[in-house]
Amino acid sequence: MDETTAAVAAACLFHGMGDPSRVAILQHLLLGEHKVVELTAHLGLAQSTVSKHLACLRDCGLVTLRTEGRASWFALADPARLSAVLEDADAFLAASGMLLSLRDHRDHDQLTAEEL
Repeated sequence: MDETTAAVAAACLFHGMGDPSRVAILQHLLLGEHKVVELTAHLGLAQSTVSKHLACLRDCGLVTLRTEGRASWFALADPARLSAVLEDADAFLAASGMLLSLRDHRDHDQLTAEEL
């Protein structure tokens, strides 16, 4: 895989994990496969919102879909690797003092030296 292809794949992965609701879906799917209605009830989000997030996660290759009759079941594409990524993210955030999650999302060119 060349550098450009690898960068696009990494960007897709991080995009899929770039929304708190999508991360919550991924974390819940670590427990096993679920239907949209189950995810909706667990997360307290609208069905349309959960469906859009699941579509994004499928497009990114993080989630698979299995149909059974009229039911659609969603599962993680690679639970062991996703679990490892989430554990590494927790360790990275802990090492940074959680500053990454608490910092305002602003243009870095506008940040002062103290904020960086």
